[in-house]
Amino acid sequence: MAVAAFTGNIVSSLLFASNIVRTLASTHTRFENLRRQHYFYAGNRRLSCASTAGNRSSPAYTRLLPCPSENGPPRVEHLVVSEGGPVLEYITRALNLPPLYVADLISFGSVFYALVCPDPPTNATPEQIQLYKEVTDPSVLRQRSSIKGKTRREAQKTFRITRSDEFVEVGTYLRVHVHPKRFPRCYEIDWRSRIIAVNDHYVVLDKPAGTSVGGTTDNIEESCATFATRALGLEMPLRTTHQIDNCSEGCVVLARTKEYCSVFHGKIREKKVKKLYLALAASPMALGVVTHYMRPINIAPRLISRDFTNGWPLCQLEVLECKKVPCPSSITEEKNSIEDCGWPTKDFAYECKINLLTGRTHQIRAQLAACGSPLVGDSMYMPAAIAEACLPGLNPFGINKKEFTTDADKALAVEEWVAHHGKEPSVAIGLQACHISWDEGEHSYDAGPPWWR
Repeated sequence: MAVAAFTGNIVSSLLFASNIVRTLASTHTRFENLRRQHYFYAGNRRLSCASTAGNRSSPAYTRLLPCPSENGPPRVEHLVVSEGGPVLEYITRALNLPPLYVADLISFGSVFYALVCPDPPTNATPEQIQLYKEVTDPSVLRQRSSIKGKTRREAQKTFRITRSDEFVEVGTYLRVHVHPKRFPRCYEIDWRSRIIAVNDHYVVLDKPAGTSVGGTTDNIEESCATFATRALGLEMPLRTTHQIDNCSEGCVVLARTKEYCSVFHGKIREKKVKKLYLALAASPMALGVVTHYMRPINIAPRLISRDFTNGWPLCQLEVLECKKVPCPSSITEEKNSIEDCGWPTKDFAYECKINLLTGRTHQIRAQLAACGSPLVGDSMYMPAAIAEACLPGLNPFGINKKEFTTDADKALAVEEWVAHHGKEPSVAIGLQACHISWDEGEHSYDAGPPWWR
């Protein structure tokens, strides 16, 4: 992980001399997905050396564009403002970054603020807790008119910085995603050709794989909503109504107004939206309804159980068809950046048409993998499916699960099971949202052929 360079003989002295207070606050799950372990703290590592510039390679910060072909190591910085002024100027000085680079970060939606520091996590050091107490002392907070009438929890809520000249007052917490997740495929797509339908209320897009529907926490610029808006020459930005995974392709509905966005959300809640998927599985699936329960933890991989578990949401899909098809050629896989995940046989694959009955994150991927039929190219779930096939019982929630005598033994087994999963696919997997319809078919749309045909 890259670490911001600090100059001076003693970092602890510089910390106060430069009026930069680092906090542990944003490790709380309200602010970051814990899967991305990239926090920077005022801990012993930070305070024990004079500078980190000499022993780590750092990228040359110029501009965010042109987009790099690969993502670099994540870097997130946490600051507390002790000298009020324009946010761009403060971040530029605090992190020693070029003003144009900081301006790009703000335009990408990579900078957040809260009026008051978030609470430190349980693993905070005594020194870090002391720093937090100093900037959140009631006597200090009482002097700030901006938080009068707000509870501490309200004042700790984070918001995105949208303007480079936005004024930040003393005591404001800043979170800066210095290396936002990038989506180079956005610049390779003919977005106008991916538009399926346009009317006064919505746009239906055939989303390309390797792109984000509405952006990520640290990058709302490189998204389907942004690029489709530009392709159509719309004045008002399109709004996200639902999600499909970055590595999936197919039908996505984008609302043209705030009102229709709310209307479509209502249709989803009332189960008036039908979604069909094509899934290219490595082995056949039986027809019928598949039921699992998903662990209610918002990190990947998503773990699912065949057995009902209190508090775990229901996951259901229906396999309508499953037909044997030739595996995609090496040329096709290379063209679509499909990863080789180690499945032993590659002569045939199985194209399944799936009716998604509940809409959970990674649901189809996790459920098919749990059934021994992971999706082609799914570098996160296929390694675990292979491991379970080789060592039945490895999955503590699977059909061959073992009985555990203590909770500690089961927790260790869960940890081991998670470790057998791989990383998120970089571009595409064998999954397409091939159809979407609502209002009993009054609005009905189909995607083009999937990448493997």
